[in-house]
Amino acid sequence: MPEGDTVWRACKRLHQALGGHELVLTDFRVPALATTDLSGRTMLEVVARGKHLLMRVSGGVTIHSHFRMDGSWHLYRPGEQWRGGPAHQVRAVLETTSWTAVGYRLPVLELLATEAEDTVVGHLGPDLLSPGFDRAQAIANLQADPERTISEALLDQRNLAGIGNFYRTEVCFLLGLHPWLPVSAVNLTAAVDLSRRLLKANLRNGTQVSTGVDRPGQRTWVFERAGQPCRRCRTTISTAMIGAPPRDRVSYWCPVCQPAADSRTD
Repeated sequence: MPEGDTVWRACKRLHQALGGHELVLTDFRVPALATTDLSGRTMLEVVARGKHLLMRVSGGVTIHSHFRMDGSWHLYRPGEQWRGGPAHQVRAVLETTSWTAVGYRLPVLELLATEAEDTVVGHLGPDLLSPGFDRAQAIANLQADPERTISEALLDQRNLAGIGNFYRTEVCFLLGLHPWLPVSAVNLTAAVDLSRRLLKANLRNGTQVSTGVDRPGQRTWVFERAGQPCRRCRTTISTAMIGAPPRDRVSYWCPVCQPAADSRTD
């Protein structure tokens, strides 16, 4: 599932390919934008905010997209075969003379005035991948609800932007935090700093790795390893849903390495 690092890498590729170039064709394949034509305008820049992608076009227009579970943007040279999925999954096509950007399975695709971007990203907490990341604000946001579980708090983009299920699960394991541990019992500075380090480290990779071993089957400590032995203590990895629908997510943890609060000893 796309998380902050995935969106950041997509943003970088799209900006390098399209930024500063005129759009010679635009094709929006969603009903609300079916008659929209941005050809002749210049793609000024592509920026990421958490899991949101903002394509700023001349004339004060922004193309806003969000990947959610399986959306993506792909880049192709003119005449190159598109390989991101079947044609019916294409939601947008943006062409310059050198590149074609194709958006697949985008659950969120809309146009808005660039000056109104805060209506879609203004609720987000500090972006973990921003050079100006506000660490103190992120910690303060988490502290605002001390009885909330650390799993839910880390995943809430209003607290800090960019963490998805992979990162919150692996951060909890690496810090020995049970998923249901309340925020008040957590070293939030350590949790925020580790989250940022992991996200930044994976900007160089095409995959998400928390173990330091970038090989299939060895990239994660507990994420998507339910029923398998813990890499540290060999205890069977547990799994359960955490949070309230529709925002509940599956969590993974080691019962020994991440003991419940009532089983900890001083």
